[in-house]
Amino acid sequence: MATFLYKLGRLAFRRRHFVALMWVALLTLAGVGAVSAPAAGSTSFSIPGTEAQKAFDLLEQRFPGASADGATGRMVFKAPEGEKMTDAAHKATVAKTVKKLGDGSEVVSVTDPFTTNAVSKDGTVAYLSVKYDAPAVGLKDATRDALETAADDARATGLTVDVGGDALQAQPDAGGVGEAIGLAIAAVVLVITLGSMIAAGLPLLTAIIGVAIGVSTIAALAKALDLGSTTSTLAGMIGLAVGIDYALFIVSRYRAELAEGRDREEAVGRATGTAGSAVVFAGLTVVIALAGLSVVNVPMLTKMGLAAAGTVVIAVLIALTMIPALLGYAGRKIRPAGEKRRKTTATAPAKPNLGTRWASFVIRRPAAVLLLGVVGLGTVALPVSQLELGLPDDGSQPTSTTQRRAYDLLSEGFGPGFNGPLMIVVDAKNSDDPKAAAATVTDGIKGLKDVVTVTPATFNKAGDTATITVVPDSKPSSARTEDLVHAIRDDVASKADADVLVTGTTALNIDFSQKLSDALIPYLALVVGLAFLLLIVVFRSILVPLKAALGFLLSVLAALGAVVAVFQWGWLGGVLGVEETGPIMSMMPIFMVGVVFGLAMDYEVFLVTRMREAYVHGESPSQAIVTGFKHSARVVVAAAVIMMAVFGGFISSGESMIKMIGFGLAIAVLFDAFVVRMAIVPAVLALLGHRAWWLPKWLDRALPKVDVEGEGLRMEKDADPDDDRELIRV
Repeated sequence: MATFLYKLGRLAFRRRHFVALMWVALLTLAGVGAVSAPAAGSTSFSIPGTEAQKAFDLLEQRFPGASADGATGRMVFKAPEGEKMTDAAHKATVAKTVKKLGDGSEVVSVTDPFTTNAVSKDGTVAYLSVKYDAPAVGLKDATRDALETAADDARATGLTVDVGGDALQAQPDAGGVGEAIGLAIAAVVLVITLGSMIAAGLPLLTAIIGVAIGVSTIAALAKALDLGSTTSTLAGMIGLAVGIDYALFIVSRYRAELAEGRDREEAVGRATGTAGSAVVFAGLTVVIALAGLSVVNVPMLTKMGLAAAGTVVIAVLIALTMIPALLGYAGRKIRPAGEKRRKTTATAPAKPNLGTRWASFVIRRPAAVLLLGVVGLGTVALPVSQLELGLPDDGSQPTSTTQRRAYDLLSEGFGPGFNGPLMIVVDAKNSDDPKAAAATVTDGIKGLKDVVTVTPATFNKAGDTATITVVPDSKPSSARTEDLVHAIRDDVASKADADVLVTGTTALNIDFSQKLSDALIPYLALVVGLAFLLLIVVFRSILVPLKAALGFLLSVLAALGAVVAVFQWGWLGGVLGVEETGPIMSMMPIFMVGVVFGLAMDYEVFLVTRMREAYVHGESPSQAIVTGFKHSARVVVAAAVIMMAVFGGFISSGESMIKMIGFGLAIAVLFDAFVVRMAIVPAVLALLGHRAWWLPKWLDRALPKVDVEGEGLRMEKDADPDDDRELIRV
């Protein structure tokens, strides 16, 4: 591996014009493809195998044209103080709004609150519902604009008017100003780490190019592959973070090789051969973690994972080829590592750097450092025991949004359950008396706790399928609503002479959360198992990969504990702008396992491969730890700070989901890089000594030799460096 990448790095250095033109051509091709590709249509969201999805599919068959999975909008009206919505002027305003919305495109139906009994008991609040023929993520901007314009016109008459439902579902933003601040922090860290603006600019430039190629490719294929905007958001987030880090490691190693006295082409080759090998295996762990999301069997997650994995592959390829080419262009503008320090300390003995001093401290007190790290992370992880999973609804939106105000108005006028009605589908095709079966279901639901309203059954034209709407007494994300769904499915369905299915947005969210929870353990086993095998090949050890996996589990549990404390309990909510606490997004555990595991293994590979390299070349276990920290700690810290800055930029998002993801990933990187990799890892290795690198002889013979440490390059050290080299001016 190291020898192949060494030759690849030197080739890219010599053929820099060709390499640069190749990536520019790929960027142009992806950009043209994105611009010329047809606009993405309605993105479907399906959860195969769940009861809610089966009900949607059944409705599509039995109620053709009803657009069961179409978006819904809810416009809520409140009369001024001392007035009622039943006043003639207000009724006229509502009637005009109903007519205006009914004339819009993509609209299937609009309900009149005065004919559907959608007026509160005190007459101050009323609402209308709009049904569309496209899912929320597929609605045209003009359709959303028409809904907001109708609300503005009604508001101009003196009514309080707000709009809820998924029709106004905002596409997740990318953090806005916060992301720009994150990139600025990354740039500052790169300048400090690499010592010059030119050197710092290379990782930023290549990362941006890689993300641009990846996101443009996703946009070009969005229509054909049914990709949503969240796919490019995740790909951009991950691609930017790893792209900067991978380039940083190679540029940093290049400067270290220059400091050893090697010429620039040789330094590029060796940097690509050694640090590049670590990049390849670190990238593979990220790809495994992201591609492994397909085991959840949720098409949206599968596409998001594969798209992000593709962007990581691009980041690896750019780091291995474009970085060497750009280093050739930079020439002498990139100085050897420590050049300024050596000039100022030429007459004084060199002082050990901070990484060396820290590693020496850990080696002297490994048991205390290990105990403190494990207990500390374990304490932070305690809130995980109170973890409640769910999906965010309009009630979790900031109070400044119209969706949240509409949610609160509905709760005020009708009760919180009106924000998440359940749809019961009665499949009586095999029943002797479909109407009697539907009546049995209706009566059974009325006898349950936490039920406010049960509408009469509505049959299709064939008379073999009915729908019943149930309004719970509790809000959509509450545990009581989930209990009601299970009660209908377990108690009511078992007594009916028909198949009874519960669906609707609330039931779909419950099923989605359950499916993700059920998939977490198999996913964890698959990802950690594959990465464990990969790391055995890299480190030629059993205990080092095992320690890496256990350390990751500790850091991700601590990160989830912090997420629970902030977003479920409200700790530090004011500082982070968390306006509403509630259940943790059901995707969060499996998402963090996938993303954080891949990123955590980055630090493990970059830090420990340098230790392994020193150990293989004859140093004692303790000295190898110090050597690894001497050469890698500064870069790993910089990489972690950069990644935290990129992810932290998403905390400023107005979307609670994006805010939660940004905080969770940033805090996970903090715990994993600074506690697990910088403290627990060297402590464990110090306690294990030579045993850390033990590998059964039979397994050593069976495993492929990948030479991550660059042993093959060491053997060729005395080879003529001028063989097959082109003369170039640098």
